[in-house]
Amino acid sequence: MSGIFSLVFLFFVAMSAVTTSQGSVGVCNGRFGNNLPSEQETVDLYKANGIKRMRLYAPSQKTLEALKGSNIELILDVPNVDLQSLQSDATSWVQTNVRPYFPATRIRYIAVGNEVDPDKETSRYVKLVHPAMESIYRALTVFNLQDQIKVSTATYSALLTADSFPPSKSAFKDTSFMGPIVGFLARTRAPLLVNIYPYFAYKSDTTNIQLPYALFTASQIVVQDNPYGYRNLFTAMVDGMYYAVEKAGGAGVEIVVSESGWPSAGGVAATVENGKTYYTNLISEVKKGTPKKPGKEVETYLFAMFDENTKGGEPSEQHFGVFFPDKQKKYQLNF
Repeated sequence: MSGIFSLVFLFFVAMSAVTTSQGSVGVCNGRFGNNLPSEQETVDLYKANGIKRMRLYAPSQKTLEALKGSNIELILDVPNVDLQSLQSDATSWVQTNVRPYFPATRIRYIAVGNEVDPDKETSRYVKLVHPAMESIYRALTVFNLQDQIKVSTATYSALLTADSFPPSKSAFKDTSFMGPIVGFLARTRAPLLVNIYPYFAYKSDTTNIQLPYALFTASQIVVQDNPYGYRNLFTAMVDGMYYAVEKAGGAGVEIVVSESGWPSAGGVAATVENGKTYYTNLISEVKKGTPKKPGKEVETYLFAMFDENTKGGEPSEQHFGVFFPDKQKKYQLNF
């Protein structure tokens, strides 16, 4: 009996090492730059600043190795371009990118695809996301890791219908795409990863969205939605996604904010002052939960660790870092 007890005890110790809360805020480790610190230096900077969660956008053997023993929890992405190769069997992917590192590297979620959208250039990946999620889940079960590492995808607010205001009216515009994904998440007890950007919502509609509402500085309720009052756009967007997930059959599915940030240059209202205000208030706000989910911390990943000088898109895309590439702090933040 003592031997059985010891095995059971060790199992629960191992499980607690994976599931223990690390606090609600992590930082995304984007690598689109030609002047960024090495992978080891980056991990060291996370540790030095008490950042206990990371999102990594593609398997990087150097980063996965550097994370060993760091106690930093990880979202590990499967890039969109890799989804086709994982439609039927992801065992090799798990053997290459998970098994050599876990649990010394604390992989918590695998994000299968990022911001795949039926109405955008990523539409060619729509039919690939859910099958790849199922494939990776099956591969994890081969090694009995399916309860320790959760499989999800990273989506964004653009997948909601145009009339998703107030939050309670939110719904997915393409349930044939998101319905099976939400069903998978409910069945496997995994969260939906969502990139939430009040900045882009404000930038696209400065007439109807006031800057204080986007920066968490509104002095009073801006949006009243049945019993819930919203003073900031972030929590309204998070709750909108909760409503959409519930309508798609995922009443018990949690939301993890896999990206959120504010640029310091390159666009409308993109200043260091606004960036500091946004990140500082975001870190404080997520600890409180949302009007729909009060008291429940919103696990959130700031975007991003560094300014990325080779990232494409609008100029602001290169200025979301909370650190400069020389590892100096852009803002004084308490992670």
